[in-house]
Amino acid sequence: MTTMTAGDTKRDFLLIATGAVGAVGVASAIWPFIATMGPDASTRAAGAPIEIDLSQIPEGQSIALMWRGMPIFVRHRTPKEIEESRASDGKSMPDPAPDAARSFKFNNVVQSQWIIVQGSCTHLGCIPVKNAGDYGGWYCPCHGSHYDTAGRIRRGPAPKNLIMPEAAFLTANSIRISGTRSAA
Repeated sequence: MTTMTAGDTKRDFLLIATGAVGAVGVASAIWPFIATMGPDASTRAAGAPIEIDLSQIPEGQSIALMWRGMPIFVRHRTPKEIEESRASDGKSMPDPAPDAARSFKFNNVVQSQWIIVQGSCTHLGCIPVKNAGDYGGWYCPCHGSHYDTAGRIRRGPAPKNLIMPEAAFLTANSIRISGTRSAA
């Protein structure tokens, strides 16, 4: 049978304390290296949802902003633009889509005056010019694609309509863009 002396318990305590201090030291030295493996703050922020104050965009005007490294176009359509867009919902378009499918809802009411699209041509990714082209929406000068005020391809080599981001109205005058949805 072994008996423990005061020296043995002191030695055990010192061994445990030294091991604990060593473990904390190693963890604090390794932590900065582990932290660099995750994305930095600007990368995390680039994918964050954005909110847009629509009250600052006059009727008939549009703005362009950057989100997730791509341009986003927000257009406040006039009643005349909405009427023309609804009148031309025919099947003759390269990517047919009714005007209502290109709008967003607020309190279950379609808000046809607002069109929000990714600002890159669906042909080769060029950035179209606003308020241009044969249909008054967007025109891609690189290869000649013409989009109407609802972002639908009407003429040119682009195969699809401008892509609409996932967005939702927060209030009657503000919207949050949070993701990407397929072209409608």
